[in-house]
Amino acid sequence: MRMKLSLVAPCYNEEGNVRLFCETAREVLKGIEYEIVFINDGSKDHTYEEQRKIYDEHKENITLINFSRNFGKEAGIYAGLTHAKGEFVCIIDTDMQQPIEVAREMLEFLEQNPEYDEVAAYQKARIENKLMTIAKDGFYWFINKMCDVELYKSASDFRMMRRTVVKAILQMSEYHRFSKGIFAWIGFNTYYRPYEVHERNSGTTSWSVSKLINYAIEGVVSFSTKPLRVVIKLGIGTSLLAFLYMIIVVIQKLAFGNEVPGYPTIIVLILLIGGIQLTVLGIIGEYLSKVHIEVKNRPIYISKEILSYDPDQEE
Repeated sequence: MRMKLSLVAPCYNEEGNVRLFCETAREVLKGIEYEIVFINDGSKDHTYEEQRKIYDEHKENITLINFSRNFGKEAGIYAGLTHAKGEFVCIIDTDMQQPIEVAREMLEFLEQNPEYDEVAAYQKARIENKLMTIAKDGFYWFINKMCDVELYKSASDFRMMRRTVVKAILQMSEYHRFSKGIFAWIGFNTYYRPYEVHERNSGTTSWSVSKLINYAIEGVVSFSTKPLRVVIKLGIGTSLLAFLYMIIVVIQKLAFGNEVPGYPTIIVLILLIGGIQLTVLGIIGEYLSKVHIEVKNRPIYISKEILSYDPDQEE
């Protein structure tokens, strides 16, 4: 009999949450054949030890992937999707902010609505501070302006997918992963539903404004070449302005006999052109760095240990 549901749960420093998450799943998902695919993403606390205890107690419902180091949540999602055996797969955090009750409702929705391939949840009302809210709004505005795919505002990685969607995601095996862009790029009929975010059960979030900026840059470089086109236009525009200024200098020389153009003007132009050149080189370098890593064909993650229950191998 095929597994009905897989909960893919990447974990980084979640020792205070994984057991409650597991116990809540057992209560909420009664009557459903399910598994939890835990990924320990190089946690610095005792997350792995807690996950191992849970596996020993409930191994028939648990798959445990222990990374050799911290590879990031994107790698954790990919590893979880790779090992998930369910007909439906849900990506969910273990900090209890994303209710498992909502995951069950999303599963029931897909069962009742075969025309949809996945359900993506978005926050009805954000609970973070105002600065982070502004930063996230700016993130979606910027990413949708720059990327070739459109991201649904506030839609998170918290989503329920059919097996066909999972297979499509796994076909995109690039090293630098931007899941929000991947979800949008593969298409499929997606239903967006709001949910109320709960308070974290334990620990603190690792997200910050600087990480959000880096995440936006990663998304733009992964799913758009617009910055390179902007660089071309910037170069052409700057060249035209320089040419016009050259004409002005020649006219000044012929008409007024200015031997030496204004010193401040020269300094400003040198700084402007130098700044533009450095920006252009930085953008090109960002793309080249991604190509440099990608052509090495390194694995997205390295597993130190994978524990998965197989009744056929039971002693």
